[in-house]
Amino acid sequence: MKVLANDGVSQSGIDALEKAGYEVSTTTVAQEQLINYINENNISVLLVRSATKVRKDLIDACPNLKIIGRGGVGMDNIDVEYAREKGLSVINTPAASSHSVAELVFGHLYGLARFLHNANREMPLEGDSNFKGLKKAYAKGTELKGKTLGVLGFGRIGQATAKVALGAGMKVVAFDPFMEEANLELEFFDGQKVNFEIKTISKEDVLKQADFLTLHVPAQKDYVIDEAEFNMMKDGVIIANAARGGVLNEVALVKAIESGKVARAALDVFEKEPKPEMQLLMNPALSLTPHTGAATNEAQDRIGAELATQIISILG
Repeated sequence: MKVLANDGVSQSGIDALEKAGYEVSTTTVAQEQLINYINENNISVLLVRSATKVRKDLIDACPNLKIIGRGGVGMDNIDVEYAREKGLSVINTPAASSHSVAELVFGHLYGLARFLHNANREMPLEGDSNFKGLKKAYAKGTELKGKTLGVLGFGRIGQATAKVALGAGMKVVAFDPFMEEANLELEFFDGQKVNFEIKTISKEDVLKQADFLTLHVPAQKDYVIDEAEFNMMKDGVIIANAARGGVLNEVALVKAIESGKVARAALDVFEKEPKPEMQLLMNPALSLTPHTGAATNEAQDRIGAELATQIISILG
């Protein structure tokens, strides 16, 4: 059995699959050449992350495919239902990257709260000539402790982010249309555990209460955050989107920053990925990363091992 990990897979995944007798290729094949490559090399399992798209044409053209695997959570780059109708198994790893995304969100939030994204740009340029000026410019930081984090989407990643917030001393309010409450267990280094029960509230109430806001919702047709939602928020709110490009209206975000409604914001995902709008890239109120939420060694190890376990379980 041959496995093509077209967007890469961790060594832990490769080792587990090879030990079980699978042949693993990590060649990155261009989208337009993928069908030919799969057929010519008799590939049974196609593993992707967010870059490779697995649409109906590929599914129809590759009869030897048995499994499509997505390293990560969102499967909007795969025609999942169609693949399953055709008898393919479609798998993903929803839990493996949750904590990595949560830590990236907090990296952004702490950085934005203390202007680190600006200071890291300006200090190399002006640190010797304008030290006092920079100190004054970035003197009005804010603490996260005691503030309210609003979480839109309270699945695995939303809950993982809430746990980091609780550990940081924040109040957490959450909205999820499919969930009324969640029990969060915080584990500490010495084995102690603390449980928090979070009851979800309306989206409008989350937007009104949040000092900091983070999005953890799947891709969908309409914006989750648009002009009307910005208008409900506190003045000076700080926002992070590490979910999907297209769940937040970037034009409305820039306007909300210009009006002072939004103080600063973090984007790990973009509507026009992989070519984000220049007005976002150049905006000093934005802290930006290139879709690296799940990009930690630990998460990739978990993703690879989890995919391997599922593949071996399905194909034997």
